[in-house]
Amino acid sequence: MTAENCTVFTDFIFLGLSSRQDVQQGLFLVFLLVYGVTVVANVGMILLIKVDPRLHTPMYYFLSNLSFCDICYSSTISPKMLADFLSEQKRIPYNVCATQLYFFGAFADVECLMLAVMAYDRYVAICNPLLYTIAMSRGICTQLVAIAYIVGLVDSAIHTCCTFRLSFCNSNIINHFFCDNPPLLALSSSDTSINEIVMFTFIGCVVGTSIITVLLSYSYILITILRMNSAEGRCKAFSTCASHLTAVAIFHGTLLFMYFRPSSTYSMDTDKTASVFYTVAIPMLNPLIYSLRNQDVKGALKKAISTKLCSG
Repeated sequence: MTAENCTVFTDFIFLGLSSRQDVQQGLFLVFLLVYGVTVVANVGMILLIKVDPRLHTPMYYFLSNLSFCDICYSSTISPKMLADFLSEQKRIPYNVCATQLYFFGAFADVECLMLAVMAYDRYVAICNPLLYTIAMSRGICTQLVAIAYIVGLVDSAIHTCCTFRLSFCNSNIINHFFCDNPPLLALSSSDTSINEIVMFTFIGCVVGTSIITVLLSYSYILITILRMNSAEGRCKAFSTCASHLTAVAIFHGTLLFMYFRPSSTYSMDTDKTASVFYTVAIPMLNPLIYSLRNQDVKGALKKAISTKLCSG
């Protein structure tokens, strides 16, 4: 499209989850509660791990980073979405849309890789317990977390640059509630074939690496557990991995549905519904999964509450 025929937009307009004002007010209250629980639960998890010496292990170091990632991940989307529920026109400036897309993609990648790192940590702890302190030293743990953040930040920068090099001439109305790659590509008046190849290649590498790491780690873990003579040891090993497996299944299951389903089954309304789950619900569910299914976390929480009550 020639420059003469291209309308220059300074902002985008979201259609949001619903056009009905009464529905939007109800959704505002629901998502405000969800976001509040997300922030409180994840901040609480980070503080609990920091103050309790029993949780100063690699597993909980990674969990605290996962909680930090969930706070940032949710805060990239939820505040703007909540404000839009109370607005007639859901406008977002062009540069703010690019910023939202960048940080959303970065923290999604970090979360994906952090789940893989946590699976590897469980593999070393259960399959090679004598080498655990060496293989998962503080320095190695820090390096693994740093790699996850570097990959996430670089990968998201590539996606964001590729997306915002496109032209958006025909319309500035996004059929979504936040700036994500698929609806932006659908809106663009440019050829998006290169963007789609880049998106599927890089997302496939990040998600594929994470899933392969998780599957290999838990395959070895399962073999090791089945070889244990003690039933109590098997139960303890299974309970240690149960919460992480639940979080992995929810997160990766949603990602695979979102980005790797056949294009013939693609629907923007379905896409928006699934997006609500992985942008809003998962960051809230993760700390609840780890606190409700983890004996160490529950013990540390009871101790913290008891100490607070006694001091009060």
